[in-house]
Amino acid sequence: MAGITLEQAEARLATYLEAEAKVLSGQSYEIDGRALKRANLAEIQAGINIWNQRVKDLSAKASGRSRSANVSPGW
Repeated sequence: MAGITLEQAEARLATYLEAEAKVLSGQSYEIDGRALKRANLAEIQAGINIWNQRVKDLSAKASGRSRSANVSPGW
């Protein structure tokens, strides 16, 4: 099975951002069958952080930039 695609990560991030906006305006929101309310704001924001990082990582990978680096001894 392939990993999460950039498009999937962006879609999930958008879902969490929409949920945050709804909760902040006093409404409840549902993600994966769970009703989220103001009390779940920290959980929603944690999801935003997770998916935002995944989008950044996948975007960097897609553009050829990665976090790996070649290190050579200074001979």
